Amino acid sequence: MKKSRSDLLSIASGFSALVFGFFIFAVTLSCSSSEVASIEKKPPNILFVFSDDHAYQAISAYGSVINQTPNIDRIAREGMLFQNCLVTNSICAPSREVVITGKHSHMNGVIDNRVEFDNTQTIFPKLLQQAGYETAMIGKWHLKSEPAGFDYWEVLPGQGRYYNPQFRTPDGMVEYTGYTTHIITEKALDWLKEKRDKEKPFMLLYWHKAPHRNWQPGPDYLTLFDDRDIPEPETLFDDYSNRTSAAKTQEMTVAKHLNERDLKFTAPGNLTPEQLSQWNAAYGPKNQQFEEKALSGDDLVRWKYQRYIKDYLRCVQAVDDNLGKVLDYLDEANLSDNTVVIYSSDQGFYLGEHGWFDKRFIYEESLRMPLLIRWPGRIQPGSVDTHLVQNLDFAPTLLEMAGVEVPADFQGRSMMPLLEGQTAPDWRQTAYYHYYEYPGAHSVRRHYGVRTDRYKLAYFYNLDEWEFFDLEKDPNELVSRYDDLEYSGEIQDLKNELNRLRQLYKVPEVDPPSERPVR
Repeated sequence: MKKSRSDLLSIASGFSALVFGFFIFAVTLSCSSSEVASIEKKPPNILFVFSDDHAYQAISAYGSVINQTPNIDRIAREGMLFQNCLVTNSICAPSREVVITGKHSHMNGVIDNRVEFDNTQTIFPKLLQQAGYETAMIGKWHLKSEPAGFDYWEVLPGQGRYYNPQFRTPDGMVEYTGYTTHIITEKALDWLKEKRDKEKPFMLLYWHKAPHRNWQPGPDYLTLFDDRDIPEPETLFDDYSNRTSAAKTQEMTVAKHLNERDLKFTAPGNLTPEQLSQWNAAYGPKNQQFEEKALSGDDLVRWKYQRYIKDYLRCVQAVDDNLGKVLDYLDEANLSDNTVVIYSSDQGFYLGEHGWFDKRFIYEESLRMPLLIRWPGRIQPGSVDTHLVQNLDFAPTLLEMAGVEVPADFQGRSMMPLLEGQTAPDWRQTAYYHYYEYPGAHSVRRHYGVRTDRYKLAYFYNLDEWEFFDLEKDPNELVSRYDDLEYSGEIQDLKNELNRLRQLYKVPEVDPPSERPVR
């Protein structure tokens, strides 16, 4: 039977479609798992690892001279390290609230640790959940109210305990025996392996308590670093001259304010007999040696620093080791190629710098947060970014990663252009900071300020005192140059910029109220 021209064209078209279909099938079969994910445009899984008070100077990828963190370093080696990630308010609950809301403390309502989080707000976990993500929160929440936006959650009440922790769950409180860092990891792995819906992309907040004060190492770490001294920071004996009265009146010095519990002269009260035996075997001989030395003056300060920093680093080591277990699982389960892994901490921390052991001030060790992100196929391995980013930017970044629209009232900005190595000429050149919790723990006065790539201006507004630092010439921030005529132009420019930022972020002239009375 003779075919018409149109029939022949139809047959040819069908044959071409069949060949093209087989070609796509063959290409797909030949692709790696990461390439298949790219072709199908699957939204990435997100593993957000968050620790508490983990200073960047205690991460070897940031050049630590006091410890090694090979698993955190792996994220830097396979992804991007941010050199200038800055917190907006250096204290636990407010930082976490900024992370999940994408808004400054005065906008989200959590200005200090006393305020309860309003969980009816728009937060990125809710938006990811609505977009089809399976969401989970495991570990330290520290926002008082119940976690919202999660298909699964188990969180520590408040700060939680290092040993034998309780966990809040939708079904009530549950208690476990063991070391909290290990238990949080076991729960995270159990959720990844057994409890999530594997047909959906996942977002897991795997948030640690460690290395928050008071530093209690796990059973496997009690004698780590006993065989060596940790190098002292060069400002351990800072006398706070050439700065405002705020630096002189704080209450967080190694010399005066570490107590017996911090220094491990008393064991935690909730240990099992076996745990107590291990604890006493480790700290008993050390305490006896200390008592025999009868130290005083600078020698006593040096001893207290060694006791503090070793316990802190022992807690960090447990976090790093446990992170390694989770990274290994992602590899074994063929999840690594399409999983974004983020490591950060809620703020920086003083590891003896300025003679201190806490955070709160705008000075660098407190202001700078560690931030490392791995995303195979999207982030160039081993890359380093120096832009001024903030925890304010975490929520919009996570949403854009997942292909979810960022709410217009979020005050942060997505870091996606930076992650992909693009030029960002319109990126922020200044970062705003505001600390509120005074009166309060450690007696750090309220202040706000602005930081550029070189300069920093801070205003302790209840004292009406200013500080200005040239970070290029004075990286340790030992001498305020606020009254130096050489810098009068730069100071005025920064005052103008402070006013602009306060208007941009809608900062009220009067501080928002804290929920609970202060002492």
